Formats: sequence, structure tokens, C-alpha cells
Amino acid sequence: MNKQLIFVKRPEGLPESNTWNLEENAIIRPKNGEVLIQHHYISLDPAMRGWMMDRKSYIPPVQIGEVMRSGSIGKVIEANNHPDFNVGDCIVDWGGVQQYYTTNGENCYKVDDSIVPMPKYLGALGMPGMTAYFGILQVGKIKKGDTVLVSGAAGAVGCLVGQIAKLKGCIVIGIAGGKEKCDYLLNDLGFDEAIDYKSENLIEALDKKCPKGIDVYFDNVGGEILDAALTKLRLNARVVICGAISQYNNKNDIVAPKNYLSLLVNRATMQGMVVLDYASEYEFAAKEMAMWMMQGKIKSREDIYEGIENFYETFLRLFSGDKKGKLILKIS
Repeated sequence: MNKQLIFVKRPEGLPESNTWNLEENAIIRPKNGEVLIQHHYISLDPAMRGWMMDRKSYIPPVQIGEVMRSGSIGKVIEANNHPDFNVGDCIVDWGGVQQYYTTNGENCYKVDDSIVPMPKYLGALGMPGMTAYFGILQVGKIKKGDTVLVSGAAGAVGCLVGQIAKLKGCIVIGIAGGKEKCDYLLNDLGFDEAIDYKSENLIEALDKKCPKGIDVYFDNVGGEILDAALTKLRLNARVVICGAISQYNNKNDIVAPKNYLSLLVNRATMQGMVVLDYASEYEFAAKEMAMWMMQGKIKSREDIYEGIENFYETFLRLFSGDKKGKLILKIS
């Protein structure tokens, strides 16, 4: 039998446990040209909250009655004349929150888990890593000497953004919640400054820690932090809109920037980025990220919990901040 997390109710505000049903259904045997994958790990990402909304977006919403969408990784345990995948192959896929996934291989790719552990392919070498890579290099267009501000800096994307910027010779300031996370940015990842938004006045901290302003702001949280960052833009600054986790569960109107005229005054740009737009370049980016990791220039941390039955409690950690690095659920 296959344990599957079925999406049954569109949430208003923070999702409740009855947003999903955990069901056991028969495993679907692969037809000709298909494979059966046993999932080992499931990626938990803030984007999952947006996928539950029935509105226009960069990707269709999860439909009621479907398996909850997620990035996943596992091993092929049965192959029926598939041209590319064989039993034993380690596959990254979009099979969702379930133990087993039968597929023709669309949107799947093979990785080598003998070189890099599976969870890394859901983190630094997966969607968060690709988001950081293309977001800061191609959208942020960083150059040596830039002052880069990153929100959600201790998260799966933010910590990599900051490290790539440091690698490229930038001055990096990270915004995170709590002393432990700020210490991690400074002592483990080599950020130049860290701001604890839970205990510091944000405007005062920005004035102190980036007194000359910022050239690039990489935004993962939106809301008041985005608004504060806009006040510190330098001439020709770039703002990268990657996410807005502070706004995803709002029942009322989102908190929009009041300081947007800073874009005009500073001739700055604000651009949204979706990592799927760069899919054709993933292979090159992943190789470069892997090289940096092997050279010790990039570090990543995975926060792994176990059991599909514990999906909801683990999912909530995305919004409480009670996690360290990339949030992952071990399925089997």
C-alpha cells in the first residue's frame, strides 16, 4: 500500500491539519515505459503554501483530491522498459507527498547519491540552490564590492544567496530571527553582519550595519522587512523578489511597500524571479554549486524530520521559523 497525503481543503490563513487527509491506496504498477519510485525524502518549501491557492500563478494550483505537490527524491524499485531509468537509479521528481510514485519520467532526473547524500539534492543542489544561484547572479547581477542584504538569511535559499555573494566578493548582511540564527550566519557562513529582526529595530539596524546603503536586496519575506529595505537602496540598486513568507497566510490584504518611490529616486529595479524559468541551465549551475561545496566555499544544512504521519507538524516549521536550514521530511 501507498501512504499518500491528499489535498482536500483550500486553507484560509495558516493551513490547519484538516487541509489534508492521509490515505492508504494501492501502489500503481508501472505500465510500459514507466517506473515505480520509492520516495525516501520530501522537500518542504514555502512555495507549497502558494500552490494551495486557487488563483493565477506561475504554476497551476494543486487540485482538491490530488496528492500534495512537493519535490521528492527516491530510488527506482521497478522499471517497465523505460528508456532512461533502471532499477536502483536515484531520482529527483515532483511526485508529491507519498511513499511511492509511478511515472513516465517527465520532470524527473537522475542523480548520484553515492557521491552526495540524497537530502543535498533537495537543498543546495536542488530547487533552493538553483533559486539562490540564478536569483543572486542573474537577477541580482552582483559584482565585486556590492553591499548585499538578504532576508530569511538562515533559510534554505537565503543562506546560499549570502554565501554566493561572499564568494563573489560582496559585503553581505543577513536578516534572521533570533540570536542562534544570526550567530550561524556570522560564525559558520561568514556573513559580514547579521540583523535579528525579533530583537532589533530594523531601521536603526540597517542604518548601523549598512550605512552607505545597499546595492542588492534579496527578499524572501516581504511585508515590513521589504518596506524597510527599500529605504536603504543606493543608485541603480536591484531588488530581487523571491518570496514573501510573512504574507502567505494573511487573511486580509497583504502588507504592500509604502516606500516604493525609492525605486524611482534611486533608479532602482525590482524584479520577481521563479526558478523554473532557468531549468535549461540547471545542469551547469548544479555542477558549479557542487564544486563550491567540495572546495568548502559553500555550506548547507538540512533539518530532517521523519514520518509522513508527521507532515503537518513539520510543515508548520516553515512559518514558525523553528527550523535550521533546509526543511526535509524522511518518508522511508
